[in-house]
Amino acid sequence: MRSSPDPEPRPRPVHGAPAGTGARAPEAPGDAQALRPRVLDVVGIPLALTNYDRTMDWMDAVVRERDKAVVTAAAVHLVMVARENAATRAAISQPHVLAVPDGQPLVWAQKALGHRSASRVYGPDLMAKYLERGTRTGTRHYLYGGRNQGALVQLVNELRRRYPGLQIVGGYSPPFRPLTEDEAAFVVDDVNRSGADVVWVGTGQPKQELWMAEMRDRLDAPILAGVGAAFDFHAGLVPQAPAWMQASGLEWAYRLMHEPRRLWRRYARYNPLFVGAFARQWVEHRRA
Repeated sequence: MRSSPDPEPRPRPVHGAPAGTGARAPEAPGDAQALRPRVLDVVGIPLALTNYDRTMDWMDAVVRERDKAVVTAAAVHLVMVARENAATRAAISQPHVLAVPDGQPLVWAQKALGHRSASRVYGPDLMAKYLERGTRTGTRHYLYGGRNQGALVQLVNELRRRYPGLQIVGGYSPPFRPLTEDEAAFVVDDVNRSGADVVWVGTGQPKQELWMAEMRDRLDAPILAGVGAAFDFHAGLVPQAPAWMQASGLEWAYRLMHEPRRLWRRYARYNPLFVGAFARQWVEHRRA
């Protein structure tokens, strides 16, 4: 936790008294396996054919059954890193992982492969919609990420203002380096003691996917959800692209304008690689 200028400050969680009634989600027919969305390989990476409601219904079923799963909002960047890096590819290709298409180009790719009903599941919106649903179902949430302790507290305050009755039962802002074993043990204990149903992870791709893969068996929370820059957006630290730019697949350009030094290499490398890789897949699909 980076809550002070000390080089190795003691980890300190963000806690708050749970709000709301604590009622659990009502039972519903079916189970997590039956509700799990189908997937389609896009440039060799399995991406869910789903929408917000189907994704959240599956998440509810996982929570209800106390199963263990991972959902990650996959951007083009993550998909292309996974093609190059075996650890990242393994992290998002496990049977318990559901990678939803966060980037509009990924949805266009699914449509081009014949799935006209393919829909975007944007990480920040998935988080917002599921938090809002949680005010009715009593789902308990833990936040892992944030630029620093102050940013995490700002996020917690903003979410509680926006969603009265929301149960945020803990949080942790990790340092910008791998956790020591003592720090990892602290996080595991803190999450498990909190009784969280969902751990939202906002540390950036693919770092968050590798962390979730490493920690999945150690954490009791049924859902680990990687949502990338959602923490910064919801805390009001970084502006989101206008809806028309998102729908046009130009969100990357908007983000590049606001964070050029951090993002230019990512977009300059991976966007052209994706276009080339998918063009080859589409040609093979048409021939078949």
